Amino acid sequence: MSYLIVLPHVQVENANAISGLTYGFPAITHFLGFTHALSRQVQQSHGLQFTGCGVVCHGQQIQAYQASERGDHYFALTRIPLTKEAKTAPFNEEGRMHMTVTLFIECEGSIAHGDVGARELEQHLQWLCVTQRLAGGTVISMKPVRVMALPQNGDELQHITRGEMYRALPGFALVDRSELLAQHFAGRQAQDPQAEMIDAWLDFASITYRAGSHDDGSAEWEYQPKPAKGYLVPLMVGFTPISPLYAPGDVAKTRDTSTPFRFVEAAYGVGEWRSPHRITDIHQLLWRYPVSSENYICSHAKPLQEADLTEQEHSDF
Repeated sequence: MSYLIVLPHVQVENANAISGLTYGFPAITHFLGFTHALSRQVQQSHGLQFTGCGVVCHGQQIQAYQASERGDHYFALTRIPLTKEAKTAPFNEEGRMHMTVTLFIECEGSIAHGDVGARELEQHLQWLCVTQRLAGGTVISMKPVRVMALPQNGDELQHITRGEMYRALPGFALVDRSELLAQHFAGRQAQDPQAEMIDAWLDFASITYRAGSHDDGSAEWEYQPKPAKGYLVPLMVGFTPISPLYAPGDVAKTRDTSTPFRFVEAAYGVGEWRSPHRITDIHQLLWRYPVSSENYICSHAKPLQEADLTEQEHSDF
């Protein structure tokens, strides 16, 4: 049986603001890692497994300051204590941020004792969540956890989705739109595919102006629109391997000598911040790690459909 676990308005301090080449919000891998850490605990205590996670952000504050009149901003980093030799400690600290998010976690299994067991699980998660790290940050508070049955389709699922999405307002849901990157790349002339892919990805992140000429010989800078509409952002979506899979213990100084090891690098896609009231199916919000031996890329349990992108623009839902 499937359940939906809602962790509402989780306040996190000093979370990682940098994810690979992107900054401003943690990568989706941070939230799936948090979900996996909770799943390992709950699997031992309740026999349940968490299989997906959706994210709605209510607020974020990057720890940065403006250091010059030109508008340059720099991350506000803490001063690491000196070593006993009075030298700077070899520690590279990255940018930090505060954020408030609501997490929607998909749960598989059977909760014993019905509603009584669900209330006990809520209390257990209320305590457990504040003992975990989320995106490297400290969970300082959260509203009461909610646990409910999650139907796969039908009117009941729509009713749950409607209610939970309106509870998540005001905020923005992070959804995957990496298919737009694939479409944009397919329309470019790829003499160097790797360089063209990077340029195509940067088209979603950069603000571009182009000089347009007039008949009188003058030129005027014209804004170039993004490849697609929406609040689109560059996003780190997982990892891709750069080495074969080594047997346990073959690579020295790994954290776990009983697990196969592989070197990987960050993989990037495109995400969209979407108002929760435009989510018509809670499964469209849930991110998962698809089972694959080649890549470790996060994607949605149920991708957005074209009808969801057009008809819902002016919907009263």
